[in-house]
Amino acid sequence: MKYEIENQHFFNFLLNSLTDGILIVDDKGKVRYGNLALMDMLNIDEKRLNSNDFLDFIKDERLREFFVRKKEEEESECYYKGIHLLIKSLPYIDEDRLLGHIFILKDITDIKDSETQLRELKNSLDMIEDILEYAYEGFVLVDKEGKVAKMNYEKLMGIKEEDALGKPVEQVIENTRMHIVVKTGKKELREVQRIQDHDMITNRIPIIRDNKVIGAVGTVLFRDASEVKELAGELIQLENKINEYRGEIERLQSSRYSFDSIKTQDSKMEYLKKLGRKAAESNSTVLILGESGTGKEMFAHAIHKASYRKLEAFVPINCAAIPRELLESELFGYEGGAFTGAKRGGKPGKFELANGGTIFLDEIGSMPLDMQVKLLRVLEEREFERVGGNKKIILDTRIIAATNENIEEAVKKGKFREDLYYRLNVITLDIPPLRDRIEDIPILSQNLLDYLIKELNSKKKKLSKETIEILMRYHWPGNVRELRNVLERAISLSSEEVILPNHLPDRILNCTNYPIDKKKKVYPLKDVIAKVEKEAIINAIDEAKGNKTLAAERLGIHRTALYKKIEKYGLNI
Repeated sequence: MKYEIENQHFFNFLLNSLTDGILIVDDKGKVRYGNLALMDMLNIDEKRLNSNDFLDFIKDERLREFFVRKKEEEESECYYKGIHLLIKSLPYIDEDRLLGHIFILKDITDIKDSETQLRELKNSLDMIEDILEYAYEGFVLVDKEGKVAKMNYEKLMGIKEEDALGKPVEQVIENTRMHIVVKTGKKELREVQRIQDHDMITNRIPIIRDNKVIGAVGTVLFRDASEVKELAGELIQLENKINEYRGEIERLQSSRYSFDSIKTQDSKMEYLKKLGRKAAESNSTVLILGESGTGKEMFAHAIHKASYRKLEAFVPINCAAIPRELLESELFGYEGGAFTGAKRGGKPGKFELANGGTIFLDEIGSMPLDMQVKLLRVLEEREFERVGGNKKIILDTRIIAATNENIEEAVKKGKFREDLYYRLNVITLDIPPLRDRIEDIPILSQNLLDYLIKELNSKKKKLSKETIEILMRYHWPGNVRELRNVLERAISLSSEEVILPNHLPDRILNCTNYPIDKKKKVYPLKDVIAKVEKEAIINAIDEAKGNKTLAAERLGIHRTALYKKIEKYGLNI
């Protein structure tokens, strides 16, 4: 008995020394023995293992199926709880009677991981080879001795890889410097190499590991230098096209101002900026009211730039500047052949260009009544058609409208549709005139002066204290726009660093009772005429409260002629 016990201990010691798992199960499925490696692999407690049904401990279905179906010697792989197992079943038979099974479990995770890594490495090498083959006209890889290790020059030179392997690269490729690059360790980029009567453009790059050159790779970028010239021409054409598109995109995404651009110390203006920021967070229509030149368009820009649509187009349109008969096609676009003179392929309208972004309808009070009806329908239905078309275009555009007219008075007189007014008047910003926020003039003047100096590429200038006081005493019928024009004029007239009162227009000095030097200089007649015309235009538009149609009537010229003169003199009104 003692001998048998010692043998049993020795047997257990021997099996527990193995790294493979050993499991002995009798013919009734009861566990008779399991070594330490087994319990470690399957995370099974020894106390729960002995004399229990082994299948109770196995939750994995594939592993369970293996133990259930084994009737004879068999071998299978299984993935269990993060490890790869190779399981071998050996039937335990005595005198032709099956007494149970011995299972041997081997952890082959490292082997499987190695196989996976090798397979991934092979795939990576295959991909690199494909890249080298298709990205370049030809390539060669040499070892540290300058001998060919890999090459693909067959299409380029007719040399097969198997005929070049192991040979010094200078014996294989004409005029090569690959063996020199291996020695110097210096790369040679975009070098001209004469091969078979062609000037080819090549790169030669050393391969360095642990500060030692272990080889080099050479690639042919162009099989003939003339291809570089052709590519350069194509690139120039492409660059021109990109610049063309960039200009169009910048024109559409012309949101130049943010709320930080609106300089003020006035409490009402600060409130309007806060309200504008809140409006930017929504998609509601905004109606901006205010006299001409108060900065309505600047607020429109700022709302767009603060909204989630800021990366899309900002499309402004002056409803008063477009002839009545062209307004519909300008707003909604037209199909080819829609009317005489229409482009063959048609043209998208402002609403279509602004889809995804913001459209700014300036001077909407001047919009004809028939167009107001169409605009209302578009705003209500959120869709429209091009002129002459029948395809519905879904509208996804933020609407910002502005007018310098008394819109409520226009509604009462029947000049503006009441239903359109209420549709536009969701959020209203009523910008005060400059005369109602005189305390803003110093900060506005300096901000405009800095901007104009940069725009005009002028020397740095500043306003004298007396000049600022005069500007603050003036009533500013043209508002901020007039202040900008006055400062631009002063920059042009002043040769000194400081802008003095005598650099201001006479109308401002007269209104503020500043003594004017009666000694007049003589100027060229064309300059005098231009000055008089500019002042007449500014005064007419001021008196008409920004209504250019009425201003043109008072000046005795056609509205189109007025716009041409405004453009000619660079008047921002």
